[in-house]
Amino acid sequence: MKLALWSVGVLLVLAEACRAAGPAQERRAFFGELHLHTALSLDAWSYGTKLLPDDAYRFGRGDTVMVPAVQVVKEQGGSPAGAVPARRAWPLDFMAVTDHSENLGTMLPLDDPQSAFAKSELGQTFKAHPSRAFSREVEARHGGAVAPPELHDPNAMRQAWDMVIKAANDNYAPGKFTTFIGYEWSSLPNGRNLHRNVIFNADHAPPPFTADQSQRAEDLWAYLESVRARGIDVIAIPHNGNASGGLMYDWNDSDGRPIDEAYAHRRAMNEPLTEIVQIKGQSDTVPALSPNDEFADFEIFDHLLGSPTAKSAPAGSYVRDAFGRGLVIQARVGANPYKYGVVGGSDIHNGLSASSEEASAGGQFGIDPVTMLPQGDDAKRALGLAPPVDADTGAEVSHATDAQRRLIVERSSAGLTGVWAEENTRDSIFAALKRKETFATSGTRIRVRMFAGWKVQPHILQQKDWVARAYAQAVPMGADLPVRPAGATAPGFLLQAARDPAGANLNRIQIIKVWLEGTEHYREQVFDVAVSGAGAPVLTAFWRDPQFDATQPAVYYARVLEIPTPRWSTMLAVKNHLPLSPYVAANIRERAWSSPVWYTPTRQP
Repeated sequence: MKLALWSVGVLLVLAEACRAAGPAQERRAFFGELHLHTALSLDAWSYGTKLLPDDAYRFGRGDTVMVPAVQVVKEQGGSPAGAVPARRAWPLDFMAVTDHSENLGTMLPLDDPQSAFAKSELGQTFKAHPSRAFSREVEARHGGAVAPPELHDPNAMRQAWDMVIKAANDNYAPGKFTTFIGYEWSSLPNGRNLHRNVIFNADHAPPPFTADQSQRAEDLWAYLESVRARGIDVIAIPHNGNASGGLMYDWNDSDGRPIDEAYAHRRAMNEPLTEIVQIKGQSDTVPALSPNDEFADFEIFDHLLGSPTAKSAPAGSYVRDAFGRGLVIQARVGANPYKYGVVGGSDIHNGLSASSEEASAGGQFGIDPVTMLPQGDDAKRALGLAPPVDADTGAEVSHATDAQRRLIVERSSAGLTGVWAEENTRDSIFAALKRKETFATSGTRIRVRMFAGWKVQPHILQQKDWVARAYAQAVPMGADLPVRPAGATAPGFLLQAARDPAGANLNRIQIIKVWLEGTEHYREQVFDVAVSGAGAPVLTAFWRDPQFDATQPAVYYARVLEIPTPRWSTMLAVKNHLPLSPYVAANIRERAWSSPVWYTPTRQP
């Protein structure tokens, strides 16, 4: 089946966006954030956030930001006398603020007591009980209700979008700090998270498409395609699939019809990447899907967003499962909708994109561990050692269940996106995102490289110019293996991982293989390719698939594990001389995931 004309156009845009800015061997690792909220998001404002996009970018680039006392009190507790200084441990290389497009900026007028919204009945309700009012509005949307006019004020939304664009452009410093205009499209059918972050590669962008306009991903793609037709490149990144109730990587489209070739091509064109880790846990896999993976039980968040007890179906909610489903769908219809590279993000909702374990204290917030660390009863609540408090009244919820106590402490520290790019500019980093030469980490600056080819040999890794040789003889993460040459037995993989300069040593590199058996079943296996029991600052490996079958389509990606280190909850307990939280593991293995390399058998005539 031939691609539709619009698909051909998208392919041309993709080719242009992926064009390299220089020799591939000059690509360096840059770390960034593609998922962050400020007070422009209705939910973040309801939590107490006052920081705006400009504050968020300044914090991300390493400046000291003064956090209003009212925000600190609401989100971390304590009783600061004034604004609290906050600074990131190390600066990010690139960043996008992605506030919810729905009701964007409509809460800001409530901070002006003379505004019409502040004087209205709804405004008074939000000011008195912001969390309850927000929850009621979410429930109303689930029931099909239309947002009240105060929450859909076109003037407020336009001013907020102008603020988003201005903050991104004002903070863009090519070569030093790259910013992208972005937002989050927040589809949530029946509480199933189908959110996407929309990232533009331009200094301007049209008003956002919202889930109030449509909750169908296909309609979001139509918006993206119309934006590209105007000369602005843009992508969408699905996130937090683990809370999607099995819908994020479904077998069917939004209307319940089996995925066909046109849908598969369209999704792959509009969504080259997917988020694999953030503060709401990881979306790689879970023991229920990968019972033979001893490291699958990592930072699990297995319920829907609105309830700590409403479980999210694992099948269709995790990236590894999506890789397998993509192979099956490709065998059925000739195209793979789930041919994703991977990224990591924070989904932090207070404008402070902090990714280290020390800079987390539960909930949906980043902190400066020196100036904002919870103490006393606030620390106990963050660890689930004391009942939570009502977000609006501050009264203790005396009959809180274990699930309610666990809700704060189960949140992870933030993830990070890594890209291999020639330079720290919008065009170069966006090109890396489009060609999927990306990796994700659970918050540490692990740098991971993976190449695959038919003729690569182990000795390449001993050469000083091994990266240049690898690019010449193989393909990097995010790419397809070329057609298998006559006589080639199995693909060879070159891998290297380096630890965070301020982090723990590395324990191992693994390759995870997912392959198709027949046309309707897929399997997976985890291979250790480099192991250091005591840990090492750098691990390097050559690996050739010992079970390669040239007739079976396959996906390969790398996972890098650090040696065990204390989780944020353990650090918080120790600093406050408190018992460890009973709800989570004391230690974790921070990790990184590479984007895959795909093998597709040559079609026989």
